[in-house]
Amino acid sequence: MIEYVTAGESHGAGLVAIVTGLPAGLRIDRAFLDAMLARRQAGYGRSERQKLERDRAVTLSGVRKGMATGNPITLRVRNRARTLSKLPAVTRPRPGHADLAGVLKFGHGADARDVLERSSARETAVRTAVGGLCALLLRELGVTVTGHVVRLGPVRFAAGPLDRAARDASPFHSLDPKGDAKAKRAVDAAARDGDTLGGVIEVVATGVPPGLGSNAQAAMRLDARLGASLLGIPAIKGVEIGLGFGAAARRGSQVHDRIREGRDGRIVRPTNRAGGIEGGMTNGEPVVVRAAMKPLSTLRRALESVDLERGGRKDAHFERSDVTAVPAAAIVCEASVAIVLAQALAEKLGGDSLAEMRRNYEGYVAQLAPRWTAV
Repeated sequence: MIEYVTAGESHGAGLVAIVTGLPAGLRIDRAFLDAMLARRQAGYGRSERQKLERDRAVTLSGVRKGMATGNPITLRVRNRARTLSKLPAVTRPRPGHADLAGVLKFGHGADARDVLERSSARETAVRTAVGGLCALLLRELGVTVTGHVVRLGPVRFAAGPLDRAARDASPFHSLDPKGDAKAKRAVDAAARDGDTLGGVIEVVATGVPPGLGSNAQAAMRLDARLGASLLGIPAIKGVEIGLGFGAAARRGSQVHDRIREGRDGRIVRPTNRAGGIEGGMTNGEPVVVRAAMKPLSTLRRALESVDLERGGRKDAHFERSDVTAVPAAAIVCEASVAIVLAQALAEKLGGDSLAEMRRNYEGYVAQLAPRWTAV
């Protein structure tokens, strides 16, 4: 079982993660991890903090001579903004944030600072590094996961080829260069108004074999696990797979993917409306999942709130914030999907070493032939 836990605060010394279950012999490509962290920090509409931080993933255990040993891997991402002990109390909770609910839950009185520090999206830096480790494992087994933005505020990006280089070149991590100019104008307008923008991210995983996940137990359904992982990202408020909510407005004949037999005996689908998952299991088609991100809750033009310390109406607390973090969320969503797929692959294949996992994978693919062939 691949499992992980993270710790750390937004303005503390740094963030750490402990990852267990990655196979021995997996090459840990530090440049790959750092590039993934850099993509998470990129994107138009980010705050000045992204210019301060230069995130790098450091392995403190579980890696020797560049290879995973099979022991727990400890990752660390340092914070340059280590000002937690000097920061003021947060007594004016922000609507839409964890501030008020957290103060009530933990009994922090009038100060939401401790809630803010842990619920901040800064935690996703180390979570992205965990996803990078899982993406390295997936890459060894022919699976690629790509997240990109399909909507930012009022701007819908046109569909384009799933080109990671084009995605990385876009200031919005989109596949539509023409749409980028419109998105930039929308972000600039929101910034002038002291407001924020949300959007929609699509993640596509290719090379995924059928049979990951399970129909036997609700908690093992892959769609349920993907939903939980993505909804665990701050500000993600909705998840759909394949047609998702769009399926509710169609007849069954317009929703379900017909099954055909190709000339070579392989099962083929003319469509992929299911998003690669049926009955809680992958079906051999690309996995397609989308996540809706709400506008960030820290607004320069603050919304109405209360003062928990002195009482009375006050404007909500403002702390340095992005106008939009949707481009960054595309990378975090990509990492989250990679984690779930790596976990499901490890459960299906077993193996303490990468060599053993690869043998098991090759045996499974041989079992699936000629009905399914890895491409």
